[in-house]
Amino acid sequence: MAHVLVGYGVGPGDRVGLLLPRCAQAVVAILAVLKTGAGYVPVDPVVPDARLEFVLADAAVSVVVTCGGLADRVAGCAVVVDVDDPVVADQPVSAVGVGPVADDIAYVIYTSGTTGVPKGVAVTHRNVTRLLDALDAGLARPGVWALCHSLAFDWSVAEIWGALLHGGRLVVVPEQVAASPSELHALLVAEGVDVLFQTPSAVGALSPVGLESMALLVGAEACPAELVDRWAPGRVMLNAYGPTETTILGAISAPLTPGCGGVVPIGARCRGGVVCGGCVVAAGACWCGG
Repeated sequence: MAHVLVGYGVGPGDRVGLLLPRCAQAVVAILAVLKTGAGYVPVDPVVPDARLEFVLADAAVSVVVTCGGLADRVAGCAVVVDVDDPVVADQPVSAVGVGPVADDIAYVIYTSGTTGVPKGVAVTHRNVTRLLDALDAGLARPGVWALCHSLAFDWSVAEIWGALLHGGRLVVVPEQVAASPSELHALLVAEGVDVLFQTPSAVGALSPVGLESMALLVGAEACPAELVDRWAPGRVMLNAYGPTETTILGAISAPLTPGCGGVVPIGARCRGGVVCGGCVVAAGACWCGG
């Protein structure tokens, strides 16, 4: 796939659109884009055509990787590369001769646009690897991680690279399974998932039974204390928060413990004795040094 993209002129500094559902082929496509030195711009297939066209134009995307059933939506907007095109399999199995450096853009994810026109947030490779280094405390390395979120939601970045950059295995959760608590629970148990990123409300619909060794990171909404009381015993459980602009997670708690009371912390206590919510926290130590 990387060779096909290079053949269309894709290289460092470019942006490649990604119009794909959550699937193994989408992860292959992301790897291919990054191997060319370009950054990927994911668009969820469920969005209206107006948003799709806006994102592709605003990000100056000239090539879009998609699949047959979605190709018509981007015809005329860009060069279309089908993940199932037989020409992909005919390419040489070798390095493409280019690649990214730490300060190159890895991806551009667009905000929801609820307060105005959506804006693209460009994140570098360095930012992603620094975040994942911060997550090393307590999360399985290597391990089995679950990809549960849309590629256009930045949690997917942590899910994918948390596994692949550390020699782990990535379980791609189908859309219909992610929407069903019982099916999701069965899949997590069957695949032996070690690390799960989810919202507190989604975790609240799951049973901890059979998932005793699974580390859990919750975020994107307030975490109830009763959820910590039910899930934290015997496992690593982290609470996180951060807008897309802060590389997925702007603040990460120290491992949570049951009985925290009414407010579940985000961040950890700095030496000054206050809870720090403005920096990434690893192993209970605050990066700001305060």
